[in-house]
Amino acid sequence: MTEKEQQHIFETWLGQYKALIFKIVRAYAYTSMDQDDLFQEIIIQVWHSIPAFRKESSVITWLYRVSLNTAIKWTRKERKHYQDETLDNVQHILQESKSIDERLTWLYEEIYKLDEIDRSITLLLLDGFSYKEMSAILGITESNVGVKINRVKKLLITKSKKYDYHGI
Repeated sequence: MTEKEQQHIFETWLGQYKALIFKIVRAYAYTSMDQDDLFQEIIIQVWHSIPAFRKESSVITWLYRVSLNTAIKWTRKERKHYQDETLDNVQHILQESKSIDERLTWLYEEIYKLDEIDRSITLLLLDGFSYKEMSAILGITESNVGVKINRVKKLLITKSKKYDYHGI
């Protein structure tokens, strides 16, 4: 593959799937600086991985896998630098945009609190991936995906009943 072909594929994919990458970035990093860093990490990894794409899965499945793996690796690396950082420390960032639905902010806060696999499964579920696709992306069995989805749903339902939506 020539660099020109790689550049064309990269620009096409970025144009089509930038929102998917931003969703993953938002779930794994809250501060705008961290989001920028993680977005760059993912983009760099996608660029370097393009020649290895063998078309054994759809582009979106492959991009999800590269993006999630990069986000998980980045999170582990960043935790070494930010011991015990809580959402309280970044709450002001979540409040920055008045146009963001309060329920969506709450959902991302709760997704952020999940462990890496549950967080990934939740994002994949929200994007409408099948259990089979999630299994392929995450490298776990379909039945394990189902069990994890049920646990996450129960947890979020329980937490949502305690959440005050301010009349929403």
